Amino acid sequence: MHRHVVFTSALITTTLTIVTLLSVQRGALAQSGVAVQSRTDTRTTSGAAYQAAGAGPAGTSSIALGINASLGGRRAMAGDSAWNVPIDHLPADPASDKIIGTIGADIPLHPDFGTTYAGAPWGIPYVIVPGDTPRFPVVFDYADESDDVLYPIPPNPPIEGVPAGKTPAGDGDHHIVMIDRDNLRLYELYAVRFKDGRWHAGSGAVWDLFGDTKRPRGWTSADAAGLAIFPGLVRYEEMVELGRIEHALRFTVPKSRRAYVAPATHAASRDSNASLPPMGLRVRLKASVDANAFPPHVRPLIVALKKYGMILADNGGPFYVSGAPDPRWNDADIETLKRIKGRDFEVVQMGTVVEP
Repeated sequence: MHRHVVFTSALITTTLTIVTLLSVQRGALAQSGVAVQSRTDTRTTSGAAYQAAGAGPAGTSSIALGINASLGGRRAMAGDSAWNVPIDHLPADPASDKIIGTIGADIPLHPDFGTTYAGAPWGIPYVIVPGDTPRFPVVFDYADESDDVLYPIPPNPPIEGVPAGKTPAGDGDHHIVMIDRDNLRLYELYAVRFKDGRWHAGSGAVWDLFGDTKRPRGWTSADAAGLAIFPGLVRYEEMVELGRIEHALRFTVPKSRRAYVAPATHAASRDSNASLPPMGLRVRLKASVDANAFPPHVRPLIVALKKYGMILADNGGPFYVSGAPDPRWNDADIETLKRIKGRDFEVVQMGTVVEP
């Protein structure tokens, strides 16, 4: 369960350029039911970021459109982003055993993705849209820590935990993750619902798809820790088609500490117990775990857990690792990941712990 606990609101002006468009597409008005004056985020990804991502100055043609579509073999964010930097050479934190114990040394790793679960795609879906997708304003619960731009929400967007074509009902994270292929922008929303002709969400954030955008200190995002969601997902394209995952993964714990460490910018707890993990904490799989003991299509994930680890991004299930749904997943193979227990992980040495 995603829990945002906001302690401070940084008084930092974001560098978003808002422009007024001359018209709103008829389809957009039909979807929202509200006549709006459009605002759009005109930030662009730098040429250096394109090159680092292997895209070239205009390299978007290999990025497919659609739900859970291919990113053209690329990983999100810059090469030197915390998501993409190997940590297998770093020392373990002195408090590693204590922190792993509070999460659950005997708890199995839980792959929180697959084909379907309870009638809905299993995992956090995303959708890649063209740059001319109609955009809509969003009413935020945490407006002071959200990016107030128009979001490219397509008709019938995939929403986490919601069957296709349905609208969210009841509690749930209900994320919408959108990638603007032509402008290389990542848009993420948390706790989405559509009511009274408008989109509403708990919070929202916009990122450079191949950059290294960071939230101001103390700010959340569409994830509790103030991080982007998409870069930390296990995706079929990477794990099965490419046979490699070259980034850290997103994971959750039932109870976190009222603190955060880089790359996180936000805490999501009221408990100051130092034995609890702060947001942003990174764990890695111990070198002693044999990847060859797992099915071939699962081995890239084992390798990534050793080399890049997992970053704590939210409150939820213990050692729940996040991925995108895909009907091609072999759920039985993925289930073998549960052979891994909490004791098979160690905490990577933490930097400065910020306690808001």
